[in-house]
This record gives sequence, structure tokens and C-alpha cells, in this order.
Amino acid sequence: MLDAARAVRSDHRRALADVSGALDPIRTELVDKELGSIPVSRLKDVTEGRLRLGALEAAGYGTVRQVHAAGRYELRQVSGVGAQTADQAIAAAGQIAEAVAETVAVRIDVDRPEPRTTALVVALHRLIEAGPELRRALDAAERLEKQLTEPLAAARPAGGRLRMMLTGRDGRERALTALARIREVTAEAADAELPLLLGQASVDLLRSPASEAAAWVDFELRSAEYYSLLAEVSGRGPDPETAEGFLPAELAERVRGQQLDDTHRRVSLRGYQAFGARFALAQRRVILGDEMGLGKTVQAVAALAHLAAEGHTHFVVVCPASVLINWTREIRSRSTLRPVPVHGPDRADAYADWQDRGGIAVTTFDALHGLAVPDGTTPGMLVVDEAHYVKNPDARRSKAVARWAGRCERVLFLTGTPMENRVEEFRNLVRHLQPALLPQIQGSDAVAGSQAFRRAVAPAYLRRNQQDVLTELPSLLQVEEWEEFSAADAEAYREAVASGNFMAMRRAAYARPEKSAKLERLRELVDDAAANGLKVVVFSYFRDVLAAVGEALDEGVFGPVSGSVPAARRQQLVDEFTAAPGHAVLLAQIEAGGVGLNLQAASVVIICEPQVKPTMEHQAVARAHRMGQVRAVQVHRLLATNSVDQRMLDILESKSRLFDAYARRSDVAEATPDAVDISVGSLARRIVEDEQRRLAGLPPTEAEKAGDAEAVGDAERAGKAEPAGDAEQAGDAEQAGEAERAGDAEQAGEAERTTAADSPSDAEPAGVPLAKPSD
Repeated sequence: MLDAARAVRSDHRRALADVSGALDPIRTELVDKELGSIPVSRLKDVTEGRLRLGALEAAGYGTVRQVHAAGRYELRQVSGVGAQTADQAIAAAGQIAEAVAETVAVRIDVDRPEPRTTALVVALHRLIEAGPELRRALDAAERLEKQLTEPLAAARPAGGRLRMMLTGRDGRERALTALARIREVTAEAADAELPLLLGQASVDLLRSPASEAAAWVDFELRSAEYYSLLAEVSGRGPDPETAEGFLPAELAERVRGQQLDDTHRRVSLRGYQAFGARFALAQRRVILGDEMGLGKTVQAVAALAHLAAEGHTHFVVVCPASVLINWTREIRSRSTLRPVPVHGPDRADAYADWQDRGGIAVTTFDALHGLAVPDGTTPGMLVVDEAHYVKNPDARRSKAVARWAGRCERVLFLTGTPMENRVEEFRNLVRHLQPALLPQIQGSDAVAGSQAFRRAVAPAYLRRNQQDVLTELPSLLQVEEWEEFSAADAEAYREAVASGNFMAMRRAAYARPEKSAKLERLRELVDDAAANGLKVVVFSYFRDVLAAVGEALDEGVFGPVSGSVPAARRQQLVDEFTAAPGHAVLLAQIEAGGVGLNLQAASVVIICEPQVKPTMEHQAVARAHRMGQVRAVQVHRLLATNSVDQRMLDILESKSRLFDAYARRSDVAEATPDAVDISVGSLARRIVEDEQRRLAGLPPTEAEKAGDAEAVGDAERAGKAEPAGDAEQAGDAEQAGEAERAGDAEQAGEAERTTAADSPSDAEPAGVPLAKPSD
């Protein structure tokens, strides 16, 4: 067991060395480039003006890089430069180089892979693939090594009867005591299945390196984990003060001392995320107000997982109905805890099940009002998402939260809305958490600036901004926003399925805008972005969906950009959107907005429905996620459960992953992206038929049971057979795109009307016979 523990630690050190070996030349080049932009005169700043640089400048040493690269001997050959000046110049350049090395950020450009970044991604992939269990294995290995090394040495005489006889009495007693300790440690390790854990960790760390394509694909899917590991390996995270939200030193020290058990957690945390979870645990009743995109949900899950490891069995999460499914999915994927949705007509049964068996009850503000706080079962933590919803103390939802918060020792409020300029609202939130803090919170604190405000409210409030903590920025954060159909949505969807209209099925979630679950979530995302001063671009395939979005939002909406809008006017709309101060929203039809426009002013992208052609979606996101973008780009995909959305993703996922792993980065794939997209006809027929069967209560077909291998196979064959830009495929962006390139606005409009018509009947796939309603 000791050998196994040492082997895991040794294998891990080798894996880290591989990452460092790939990282060092990249970082060296970045530092070298930065030094090349710093004039040699800056060396005087380091030496407080004592260094004479005239001779060096006259000899052509114009940058710090040139001095840093030169040796003492080379500088001493310069006329007028003595030994002391050369030594001082090199030492000063070294200090600047060290300072630069602490600040440079390695950014991995997925669109421009080159050998060195590829080697880094492959090296990181090995550690990422080992998963969060690797951290448990390493902790266990370190603990076992400490527990076994000394007892094994003391117990050595017990390895043979003769050796035991020749050992003195004290030695024999020490050996027997050590032997008992070894039995105790190994028994505990066996009960905890540590031998299996250590063995699996070594297997993961000794696997052959992944192929370059597979590593790049995995990086695209979970870049945040790669950047988190990269920051950990390099030891260069964000400035501690900013990562800790400018908390007072004494409070920050106490939070750092809070343990964070990861036994029930399935995800690695970035440093600032771990600090946020510790803050929630150490302070017990707080508001986590991180800017959107920094992972408040995963920090809450980490805190819940820690409390579960301590023996707590019941927890409650309260959130808007629009994010209830997302919470359920996040809990299930990020932890081993059991989510229990307490929502809908069966909520009474679900609540009873939660009371009986425990887990995390995930409920809505409206449902919470009707739930009695259980007697004898105190939740280990109450989490309230979008906590600004309870800012009005007289509202029913606020009273329900207050009732539950009064019975819970630990309460965590989450809100991405900055509270610095909303002091009275903030006081109302704190009233639920730490009423004793209220006299200390005054409006003057906010007037003094955000940092002064945060220090004043530090015991109850932690907020970090992207620019504060994401120094090695994950360039693309992708979130699937799963929603349940409202009753009106479901009715519209059933009508579309019954008519066999594939395009109407795709946009049924917006057919009744006043009661649309997707639109409600979209408004929440836009409100969050507005509170943080972020620009948003909303993509949809359908013009009537964009019209519904435009009517649902407040001021500051530009567009829509569509195929019927002349190219010059499209650019004008984008320019106006870019020039608008602060928050703004641009509406764009995905086929028009995905071609030829630069949208890097937007850092939040919302896609209203999944696209039949994955490349169309990739191209649209790339309009915002491109050179010149200075913030992380958040992509939110609005999806409906038990619908065409889920069915499309199920069919497309295996094909997309397979293609990405083997072909996406080839010259052919880049030149003809449409040749690898799925056939609209085969997809539409399959989904319409399957949904008709499902809603009719009929059993799934053999193809469905087999994981849609036939549909994927059809798509593969169709992809190989169809030439790029084949306009026969319904929804083909090439029709509108070709018209744009020809400068013919009228033709572009015709193409758009063919592929994204306002009326469902016009939106049927070209050349695809619609399935008839099932008997």
C-alpha cells in the first residue's frame, strides 16, 4: 500500500513536469515579447535613477529584452560600460523580467493551434481526464505515506522470528505497537477502498497521451477546467486581494482556514471558487455576488458537498422556475448528492420523499410559499438563487424565504446583480441573513467606491469580477439552459407535432410569448447582463422568434439583423450596437449574423434554439468570440426538455463528437463545413415520427433504443454525398449567404423566406414529405 501511494505521487509529479515542460517555452516567449516592448530607460526605475544608460543606448540597446538577453561579458565589451554598470543593468532587467513573468497570461487559441500549445493541451488532458478523483487519490496517498512510513520502519523486526528474538525488549514492544498501527491504517484504507482509488489514479496517469485532435476537442468542451489546472500548475493565479473580494485581512485569513471536503464533489474548483465556497461555510449566512460567468452555482454545490461530508443530509435550493432544471443537472453532474425537484403537480410527493430520504430539494419561489418548514429536520443549508428576487420585504416570496431562513443555520444567497449602487435593496437582503450588520451599512459606503463598500459589508457579501480573477481567461464559457415547457408552450408544441411540422416544433417554445418559459429565462439572462454592463447578442433561426424577443425586452435593443436587411444596413446596426454605451442587445438571425459581421462588443451570446447544422452555430458564436474580444464570451443555449431540442441534441451529439475528434481540423473540413452537417430531411423525418409516437404514448422504435445509430449513419452518408452549399437542405445558410455575397438583398430575402418563413407551413423542410399524425 505504501508503494502504491508513493507510485501515485511519483506519477503525478511526472505528469506535472510534462505540463511545466510544455508551458515554460510558451511563457518564456510571452515574457520575451513583453520585455521587447519595454524601453531600456525603465531600468532606471528599478535602480531609482542610479543606473547610467547612455553608453548602452548609444550601443543600440533600446529595450529591456536586449539587456536581459545579454550576458555580463557582452555588456562589458560596450565602450563606457564598466563591471558595476553591467551587473546593475542585468540585475535590473532580471527584476523586470520576474515581474513580467508574474503577470503574463497564457491564452490557448483554439482557432490557431500550433505545436507548442498543442503539446500543452495534450499534457493538461492527461490530468483533466484523471478527474476530481485524482485529488482524492493524491490526498489519500500523502496521508498514507505519513501514516505508514514510520510504523513500517519500527515494525521491521517483526518481519522474521529470528530478527524478533535478536531485538531487545523495547524494540519488540515498539515493533508490536507499530504492527498494530499498520493493521489499523490498512484496515481503514481497505474500508475506504483506497487501494482501488490509488490503482485507478496510477492507471489514469500512466495512460498514453491522447491524440492531438481528441485533446483539442476536450479543451473546447471544458476549457474552464484546463485553465483552472493551468493556473494551479503555474502557481500564477489572480492577485489574492482581488480573488478574495477585498475582504479585510483578518476575515480573509479565517476563510482560508476553513476546510473544504471534496468527497462528494465531482469537479475541480478554481482558486477563487474554492475561496467562495469556504466563505459561505465560514460565515454561515452570506451573499455570494460574483459577476455572471464566474460559477456561483458550482461554488454553492461545493459548499453543499462539504456539509454532506460532515453528515448533513437535507438541503434546500430555491430558484426561479426557469433555472430549476439547470440546478438539478448541475447538482447531479457536479456532485454525488441527490437532487429532488419539488415543483409541479407532484411536488407534495417529492417533498415527502425529500423529508424521508434527504438530498437537495430544488424548488421555486412560488412553491416554497406552500411548503411547511419541517419539524425536526433542519436543512444543512438554504441556497437562494437570484436572491435579488426577495429584495421587497413585503412580497410573498420574500416572506417565504424569511420563514425558511429563520430556521436554517446556514443560508447562501446568490446574485450576479452588483449591489454597490442598490444599498437599500442590499439592506433588505442582509436583513434575512445578518440583521446585526444593518446599522453599519450606509449609502455613503457605496458613494466611496465599490471596494470601500465591499470592505464595509465584508462579513456578509463577497463579489468578484471577471477582470479581477480570470487572469488566464477561459475564452469561451458554454452553458445549456434547460427549461420545462409552460402549459402554453406544451399546448403549442403538441399542435406542431400533431401537424407533423418540424419547423413549427422548433419554435413552439415562443408561440405564446406571454407565457414562454424560454423567454422568461432569456429576460433573466439579459437582466443579469444589463446589471453588469455587458452587451448581448441573441441568435435565432426564425424571424418571428426574434420579433417575440424584441417585444419581450426593454430599451437598448438593436436589429434584427436578417437576410432581408441589406449588407450596409446590417453593418450599420452592428456599429450602432458597438457604439452604444454600456449594456445593449443585438438581435440577429443566425444565418445572417454568422457571416461577415464582427460582434466582439458582445460578451454574452444567447441562442434561442439548437441548430440543425452545427457549423451554423459555431460560425455565429465565432462572430463574438474572436480576436479583439477582451472578455470571456458566455454562450447560453436555450433548450426545452422532452422536446425536439433534446431529440436533436441526442442525435447530433455522437456525430459531432466523432467528427470533431477525427476531421474537424482538417483542410477539407475547414474548406467545406457544410459537407459534414447532418441531412435536414432525415433528421426532420426521424424526429417528427419519434415525437408523434412519444406523445401518443407508443413505445420507442428499435432505432431509438439503439441510440439513433441509423440516423447518425444516414447523416454521415448524406454528409459525404451532398456538396457544400446544397440548397436542397432546409435551413441552408448558404442560400442567404450566397445572396449576400452577390450583393443582392432581394435574393437574400427570398432565400430567407424559403428557409425561415414566418408561417409554420412555409417553414417545412424543402423536399421533405411531412409525417402524418400517428393513429
